[in-house]
Amino acid sequence: MSVSMLIGLQWGDEGKGKFVDILAEKSDVVVRCQGGANAGHTVVIDGEVFALHLIPSGILRDNVLCVIGNGTVTDPVGLAKELGEIRSRVHDAEKRLFISDRAHMVMPWHKRFDSLGEELLGDSSIGTTRKGIGPAYTDKAKRSGLRWHQARDAAAFAVRFRDALRAANRMLELLGGQPLPEKETEEEIMTAVDALRPRIADTVALLHGWIREGRNILLEGAQGAMLDIDFGTYPFVTSSNTTAAGCLSGTGIPPRRIQDIHGLIKAFTTRVGSGPFPTEADPATASLLRGSGSNQWDEFGTTTGRPRRCGWLDLVVARHGARINGATKLHITKLDILSQFDDLKICTAYRIGGGTSSDFPADVDLLKDCEPMYETLPGWKTPLPACQAMADLPPAAAGYLRRISDFLEVEIASVSYGPGREQTAF
Repeated sequence: MSVSMLIGLQWGDEGKGKFVDILAEKSDVVVRCQGGANAGHTVVIDGEVFALHLIPSGILRDNVLCVIGNGTVTDPVGLAKELGEIRSRVHDAEKRLFISDRAHMVMPWHKRFDSLGEELLGDSSIGTTRKGIGPAYTDKAKRSGLRWHQARDAAAFAVRFRDALRAANRMLELLGGQPLPEKETEEEIMTAVDALRPRIADTVALLHGWIREGRNILLEGAQGAMLDIDFGTYPFVTSSNTTAAGCLSGTGIPPRRIQDIHGLIKAFTTRVGSGPFPTEADPATASLLRGSGSNQWDEFGTTTGRPRRCGWLDLVVARHGARINGATKLHITKLDILSQFDDLKICTAYRIGGGTSSDFPADVDLLKDCEPMYETLPGWKTPLPACQAMADLPPAAAGYLRRISDFLEVEIASVSYGPGREQTAF
């Protein structure tokens, strides 16, 4: 038996979908721990693209059980739609999916509040996906949210839903927003909940039972460490704990059960939305890193389609992520993208307020004026070979990876050089 987790160490979009799919080959169970439809994980299998937003990426392995954990906030309509889309492409997808009865629901009014809040902030907006995630977590903290166990009794849930919808509509009107049509909204939600009701389960009991049986369990983190509400670039963060600690509280699995923590980074740095980004590149370099948008490997959001901001690798960020998660193994994605550069920059410290620091500060205002301090390494200017071992990489590429591993003090377990399962060196 082993319980392991995969965590993004940057601002998300590190390629978790691909690596969950790879690690799921030796897993019996994959669990989504936090977040909601704001997290898009893309997996490419034999050229076919699967974009998953709520369902764990392990669903693409025929014998893997998948759990949406108690730490998530889940949109019933979005989940029902996603399950319907994947049902025809994936064997027994519906029967292998379980929704925690302790997880909270994202309701249509949460999306309205999310959009309204961003509009009211104007130029100071966070840059959310407007999927209702923050407002759903707000209701959870206020102890007024709707949880999946309440949906087991359809009649009682309908009463709760109507009361919550009327209260939300009153608040929307007070804020100058558009209230939701009651009849149509209720019908949409009840149809989705009715379809998903058989998938509701006590997933804490299930997971502990599977641990006793000796099954291998993989916890699938969403977003990345730098979007963690405590340790990220607050307030430009998500509304949940995206670190290893969040995986534990989001599943009910205790720390002593964890064997490995897989940390994932890109070979460069990206982020979406507003917030500080010390190593953000000039437009020409950023365009080369981003790609044209012509394939799923390019830097455009799985959930929003927004172009990602791109820059050189920031090892201050990556080490912060590795530290707070306790990463035991490192996986690096998109090394192939760097093949187009003569020289490569790596940020190893910041010059802030007359001094230098290699530690990531809590105050994002300090980052506005900080100067990244770079090391320059040689590029390899040649396409990476199709290889299964890192020893087959060009010497300059191997040197680039060694510098990363030495700085982070974490051993590299694999490197990805393309979107497919097979485009990975171990």
